[in-house]
Amino acid sequence: MPDYKEKFEKMRVAGKLAAQTLDMLTENIKEGVSTDYIDKLGYAFIRDNGGYSAPLYYRGFTKSLCTSLNHVVCHGIPSDRILRDGDAINVDVTAVFDEHYGDTSRMFSIGNTSVKLNNLIDTTHESMMKAIKILKPGIRLGDIGHEIQSFVEEKGFSVVRDFCGHGISTTFHEPPNILHYGKKNTGMEIRPGMTFTIEPMINAGTRHTKLSRKDGWTVTTVDRRLSAQWEHTLAVTTDGCEVLTRRQEESF
Repeated sequence: MPDYKEKFEKMRVAGKLAAQTLDMLTENIKEGVSTDYIDKLGYAFIRDNGGYSAPLYYRGFTKSLCTSLNHVVCHGIPSDRILRDGDAINVDVTAVFDEHYGDTSRMFSIGNTSVKLNNLIDTTHESMMKAIKILKPGIRLGDIGHEIQSFVEEKGFSVVRDFCGHGISTTFHEPPNILHYGKKNTGMEIRPGMTFTIEPMINAGTRHTKLSRKDGWTVTTVDRRLSAQWEHTLAVTTDGCEVLTRRQEESF
């Protein structure tokens, strides 16, 4: 019996709770609601299902979810900002259950979004899926980054390099870092039992980002152009990988 079997079992529960939170939020994320309302719904759902929200009070973060709108790359703080027609929002959920973590995010389009924005969202999602499809023991971390970077740049977008995926299990963020850019056959070799996130952040313009001095969390694109992100938590098995945060509409 692999020594990581129990870890996988517990992370499946945490991952499922995070995925179910996003599924629940889907019908509530629409024009006219505030990002703070979304945060409260997510907090209550995780709590009522026996878990807790990892971001809440993490290094001083004051909310349960991250809600990153339009040109916000990541770590957007829920507020009284109302969702409007044409917005795009990334909702990032991390649930903790029995001391194990499940971390996932997805994009939501509000009303009539532009063709450019839709292409960015679809490209970001497809880049993550391409990386997941090659994930198995024996490949290297650089292979993951290369798969994402080569696909995204061919579409005319750029990969954020200031933030990356991460190891995760009984700790929110742990080694290794999962870069979303890189060269084939470089970096650490992937082994069975590893658990980490793949979460490409892709920009419509330059890859460079800026951290808000005001709140110390919100990361935006320097050129104020659009950004998108998708995320899953993965477990490396003996012959491939398992998506621990798979949502209802997804098939792997």
